Amino acid sequence: MTEKFRVPHTLILLLGMMLVAYIATWLVPQGFFDTVTLDNGRQAVVAGTYSLSDEQVRLSPMDFLVAIPRALAAAQDVIFFVFIVGGVLSIARATGTIDALIGRLLERFGKNPHLLIFMVIFCFALASGAIGTAGEYIPFVLILVGLCKAMRLDAMTAVGMVVVGYGIGYGVSAFSPFTVMVAQQVADVPLYSGIELRLAIFVPFVLIGFHHVWRYAKSVQADPNNSMTASLPCPLGGNDNTDYPALNLRHKIILFGLVTAIAAAVWGISQRGWYLYELGAIFILWGAVTAIVGQLGADEAAERFIDGVKDLATTAILIGIARGIALIMEDGQILHTLVHAMSMPLSHLGAELAAVGMFIMQTILNLFIPSGSGQAYVTMPLMAPVGDLIGVNRQIAVLAYQFGDGFSNMIIPTNAVLMGIIGMAGVPYHLWFKFCFPLILKLMFAASIVLVLAVVFDYGADVQPQISALHGLTQVVTSQLS
Repeated sequence: MTEKFRVPHTLILLLGMMLVAYIATWLVPQGFFDTVTLDNGRQAVVAGTYSLSDEQVRLSPMDFLVAIPRALAAAQDVIFFVFIVGGVLSIARATGTIDALIGRLLERFGKNPHLLIFMVIFCFALASGAIGTAGEYIPFVLILVGLCKAMRLDAMTAVGMVVVGYGIGYGVSAFSPFTVMVAQQVADVPLYSGIELRLAIFVPFVLIGFHHVWRYAKSVQADPNNSMTASLPCPLGGNDNTDYPALNLRHKIILFGLVTAIAAAVWGISQRGWYLYELGAIFILWGAVTAIVGQLGADEAAERFIDGVKDLATTAILIGIARGIALIMEDGQILHTLVHAMSMPLSHLGAELAAVGMFIMQTILNLFIPSGSGQAYVTMPLMAPVGDLIGVNRQIAVLAYQFGDGFSNMIIPTNAVLMGIIGMAGVPYHLWFKFCFPLILKLMFAASIVLVLAVVFDYGADVQPQISALHGLTQVVTSQLS
């Protein structure tokens, strides 16, 4: 009898993708675009300058193996932030604060889980779209897992609320400083221009995401056997209480500290350029305050912190390995080749199809360039002049970029934040893919309609640079495409 196919462990899947990338470095032509340093110090490629490398780089098997620890080192900021959050939340749980919070939320939303799901998705999408938050949601994962379990839902529902809110927020952002603003700057259109359309599509796309998560949650609530994670151990490590303590003054002080920490993080991100190192420091401070207010001894707090870190060791490894795929392609000098090859066919399509083609291209490239701003610097200098030639306004090219970057963040295994979230919730990647892929198709269909209508109604024509100013650049691109 044929043995039933078994999906390999997420670590094996990621290592397999690294191996495919390594083999590709031997088969795909190696080449580069010229780059130019912008006023902000970042490097952007120059359209029409792609050329094959004079000397071919051949990565050895040893290079492949060395890429694994290098990838772990490259992802250290996310890895250690996850460790810190896991340890600090373990301290908070020891004080009873997390369980008391879950009990209070159950009183408020226990009979209306759809309201909770919508509010979480909407708020996370709003924050991601406004200030580009992502890794900041990791502290909420285990809280939402515990809450969902108490509401007869599952860990998949909790992850869905977090990731769907985060991904849609990036995809339809009105003015994210890390994606939209960067792409508009590179495409040479005014910052914040075209915001009316992006604001108009925010709620419809959030509703698409909400419907997908709520439809699944309803089926799990009706029959727990419908849960994709029914056979998996609870990520709460057996600490899933059903008797929740009252929310007392001590708990409220600790929660106020959490809100203060998050507010400080938001301020630091927007005003001081903070990111994961500084956020980690903020949560360490909150953990220390939590231990003091919660009257935990120093030894007990340390033990709780280490226990929380131990629980996330697997997650940390997956986050690091995910970085290795892009690392191999960069070392093998094939990343620019893929970008060049995917941009070429766009010149042979009509404007409507080309806009959708840009979106699909950005979606695929996000697998190899998971940094939103990094992807903008590599692809927008190519998409903008190609769009000029075929009648796709630069504002539409920016919209295609942010759709492709944002929505695919929810499913690509090279996204360290995604791997951190599903790892913390104990959801294997292949099950998350099964849950999320139908939603990605829905969002891609809706986004394609928006892009086609944007072309039809000449969205962005009011800020399109004059053709005379683009003549030299388009001449170069034309010669490259011919």
